[in-house]
Amino acid sequence: MYLTVRAIVLRVSDYNDRDALLTVLTQNYGKLTIRARGLRRKNSPLIAPCQLLAYGEFTLFEYQGKYTINEARALELFQGLRRELTLLSLGSYFAQVTELISQEDMPNPELQSLLLNSLYALSELKKPEALVKAVFELRSACLAGYTPELFGCHVCGNQTPDRFDLSQGCLECRACRDQGSQGIRIPVTPEALEAMRYICLCSPKRLFSFRLSSDALNCLGSVTEGYLSTQLEHGFSTLDFYRSLYAPDFCANSPKENIYD
Repeated sequence: MYLTVRAIVLRVSDYNDRDALLTVLTQNYGKLTIRARGLRRKNSPLIAPCQLLAYGEFTLFEYQGKYTINEARALELFQGLRRELTLLSLGSYFAQVTELISQEDMPNPELQSLLLNSLYALSELKKPEALVKAVFELRSACLAGYTPELFGCHVCGNQTPDRFDLSQGCLECRACRDQGSQGIRIPVTPEALEAMRYICLCSPKRLFSFRLSSDALNCLGSVTEGYLSTQLEHGFSTLDFYRSLYAPDFCANSPKENIYD
């Protein structure tokens, strides 16, 4: 049985001396693992469409639930990412998150669209890395079922709370904090809070159509990174590498510096 899909490559793993296994995200079939015969051979025609973060059209041969590439052609390689190590590492982080929250045999076109649009925003639109990263983190958390409650303090209802609970995904005033709670709160500014509401509710086509001051963007990034990792209960080696490229300056703005207990 032959199947034609459009998919983005999330991971490439060696299978043997000649072949490789790809983890890809398709629009209609969810996450798939496919075998690329001869990919590790020099001058293989599959090299371009089968590289990490490539978006392509794949004709697959399916037998007993296993897929092998019969033909493939690249549709978008996001060349702008491949010219800068920081952008490539950030895109790799997006791919690692996507692989974790996507499922086999469960279509998730919104997630594939988010990943493609985020990579395009970095590669072609030249959007600020911090903005694209924050948008991807919060929107992917929503798509994974962790949409935060962002309309008022969950204790008193105040519409201008100044803390965000990373564990519970809700807002809180500093004065309303329950001293017996073990949740981790992080400061959130009004500008960053408005951006969070926008990211969660706006049309996918308008996700990157906003600007923030530098301070608000730093605050937003701290919240979104902390929230995603807390909800997924998972660390990401690609994020660690991305952050290491900016050390020590980047680490000075990490979420850990702003969290209070």
